[in-house]
Amino acid sequence: MHTQDGRGILTPISIRLKKGLFLLIADCMERRRPKNFPPGPLPLPFLGHLLHVDFKQPHRTVEKLAGKYGNIFSLQLGNLTFVIVNGFQLVKEVLVHQGEYFLGRPQIPLMYEIFGPFGLVTSNGHSWKQQRRFALSTLRNFGLGKRSLEERIQEESRYLTDAIEEEKGQPFDPHFKINNAVSNIICSITFGDRFEYHDSHFQKLLRLIDETLYLQGTIWSQLYDSFPTIMKWIPGPHHTIFKNWEKLKSFVKEMIAKHKEDWNPSEPRDFIDCYLKEIAKADADPSFYEENLVFSTLDLFFAGTETTSTTIRWALLYMALYPDIQERVQAEIDAVIGQSRQPAMDDRDNMPYTNAVIHEVQRISNILPLSVPRMATSDTTLAGFYVPKGTVLIPNLTSVLFDKNEWETPHTFNPKHFLEDGQFKKKETFLPFSAGKRGCLGEPLARIELFLFFTVLLQKFTFQAPKDVKLSLKFRTGLTLCPQPYKICALSR
Repeated sequence: MHTQDGRGILTPISIRLKKGLFLLIADCMERRRPKNFPPGPLPLPFLGHLLHVDFKQPHRTVEKLAGKYGNIFSLQLGNLTFVIVNGFQLVKEVLVHQGEYFLGRPQIPLMYEIFGPFGLVTSNGHSWKQQRRFALSTLRNFGLGKRSLEERIQEESRYLTDAIEEEKGQPFDPHFKINNAVSNIICSITFGDRFEYHDSHFQKLLRLIDETLYLQGTIWSQLYDSFPTIMKWIPGPHHTIFKNWEKLKSFVKEMIAKHKEDWNPSEPRDFIDCYLKEIAKADADPSFYEENLVFSTLDLFFAGTETTSTTIRWALLYMALYPDIQERVQAEIDAVIGQSRQPAMDDRDNMPYTNAVIHEVQRISNILPLSVPRMATSDTTLAGFYVPKGTVLIPNLTSVLFDKNEWETPHTFNPKHFLEDGQFKKKETFLPFSAGKRGCLGEPLARIELFLFFTVLLQKFTFQAPKDVKLSLKFRTGLTLCPQPYKICALSR
């Protein structure tokens, strides 16, 4: 029924109502699930399932919905449709068995606005294959799997223990000391240099990364991803994300410019030099150009700084909260390594308990709970459901790392999960690095860093809560799950 004036003309109000009704119908038509698509809650017009999600702990939301709809279900957040897969068998199906069908990265608005189709994380197809192959071979050339990289980490661990020693057992926040130490390893590979812990410019960069990570896990980012056209014009913290990434890009561009000044193609010093040499080749692949160099370097710097340092921060927290486990690790360190030399990778096979503790920290800290989104590159079926090309897939790693059928005490810190008859036991369901061809490129480096840094820290110090302080395992949700800021005492042994 139309509202009309005396001359039979539609009033402005009725025109707006008509337009609104048309948009509502169009929105509902657009959101209709394809036939045999994974089930999910009934979406609201325009919002989809935005109101279903607890953005402070989105993995908990996913857990609840899996309990209701099963191990594969769909969600709509604004204009984006996601299919979430849960449980080891289905996650492995997506990442490994049908890995070729899910190699794509979706164009999530906020990330795509920042990174575009460049670099190692958000690129696709031929460009991604070329960039990943080159990054892997360059990492190997600069020591990955060789004694030289191990020595570099051992040297950095001495700087770190010296910096912690300066605290003289008083309460301190280990966050940026650990970030700096871990970042220096990837910086030495990408930029050919390390940064002092008192370097104020580099400390600002590390804090910039931390702030950006946090903001990208807030509802502001999700609103931008859901309604990018509207959110571009609305003030809010999401604009800080773009400003921060521009500053980080500027830092990388400055490093590249410095490399160009004294670049010698016959003597490459690091990743940037090697990439410049690749660009200069007469038969260079067309995916090698400066824009890709900027973003590949930024990806390595960012990923190589954040995940490992966050895991080590969780590790120190768990050691302070479980002193009996800390004592047992230290007893194994004293028996195998002693106090007169630094830990080495050759020690790991003789230290099953320490190795089990590191793995259990990775499992229970669950720093990438929903992994990095994938995209179906062709039509396929999954658990009997139709998944069309272009569908965004989220492998829920939390459902694997906390599966009560796979882990004896999934919600309790328990190194026995990785021990059998006193020996370290690998678990197929241990997937903190994801899996398949698009799994974490830096996994081998992270494993070495975690063992050497963690072991030397417990060799040199006993970690405990400050007097009259109760440490908490509460997390802060960003792009990663990290501990709430805490202070700890490091007592020299």
